[in-house]
Amino acid sequence: MSGRREFLKKSMVLTLGPIAAESRLFRSSLSTDRTDSRGGNGQFFEGFKHEQIKTTGATINTVYGGKGPPVLLLHGIPQTHVLWRKVAPLLAQDFFLVMTDLRGYGDSSKPPEGENHIAYSKRAMAQDQVEVMEHLGFQKFALVGHDRGGRVAHRMALDHPDRLTKLVVLDIVPTYKLYQNIGKEFATIFYYWFLLVQPPPFPETVVANSAEYFLKTMLFRLGGDVPGETIPAWVGEAAFAEYLRCFRDPATLHAICEDYRATASIDLVHDADQSQKIQCPLLVLWAEKGPFHRLFNVLETWRDRANEIHGKALPAGHFFPEQIPQQLIEEIKPFLSA
Repeated sequence: MSGRREFLKKSMVLTLGPIAAESRLFRSSLSTDRTDSRGGNGQFFEGFKHEQIKTTGATINTVYGGKGPPVLLLHGIPQTHVLWRKVAPLLAQDFFLVMTDLRGYGDSSKPPEGENHIAYSKRAMAQDQVEVMEHLGFQKFALVGHDRGGRVAHRMALDHPDRLTKLVVLDIVPTYKLYQNIGKEFATIFYYWFLLVQPPPFPETVVANSAEYFLKTMLFRLGGDVPGETIPAWVGEAAFAEYLRCFRDPATLHAICEDYRATASIDLVHDADQSQKIQCPLLVLWAEKGPFHRLFNVLETWRDRANEIHGKALPAGHFFPEQIPQQLIEEIKPFLSA
């Protein structure tokens, strides 16, 4: 196992370029710009700290605070770390929370994609998060990943099994499994998986020309709601404005497309070894109003990839942290505390 991890580290240094090669192997060049999060996103995370943390391959926007064992929270598309605004105040009473924007999203940096979209591979994105946690003093931690953050979390569990004490994935099934089982319903619901992987600048241009409408439609459809003229009530005006601010940024749109291009290319190469299993306890939660339970036996799908697994469906659409925050806390807190 140690030989395989050393190979992964060395191969990542080669792909991430000369800056990574000149630094010690996967040790962060770290900033010390720590300020209270009172401006900007401070409206969502009063009392938490904010920091821009430099990793080997990116600069990661990070909000953190609380007391207790460390828990890393990773968002999905089309959100940022603001996804966790409703659960953070309560979870922070028992856990030290670290909430980041994935590279390419929110106020994290948008590095060049590199050959075969390597810079937006889930392996590179997971490495960012390992380095963020190291910077904050945590060699081991629990991880909760939603949507794209769940895919990053899955890769981290395979590449860095010694780091994770517990893993929670919210409303996804493994990427490799999805691509092996594409049918009409999946392609219809997840149309953007196939739009965003098209060569640039086609998808970037299409989405940019209707960014607000595209964002609203994605939130409504994945949230299990009927699309309307306003925004979903569970999002709220302030959070939607923050999501839209980031979503309108051309660099962010390109990075999001690169995330999906990596999913359809280099990530499948990294996922090809289906013998690897998640070593830490795994909790899987999925949406009753979402499509995954119709397309897959979600728990059994993950059982093939983990040694110890628990899971259930929740009565909501895709966005648990915003739609049913209290119920989500009731599910994940006992698991993380056990």
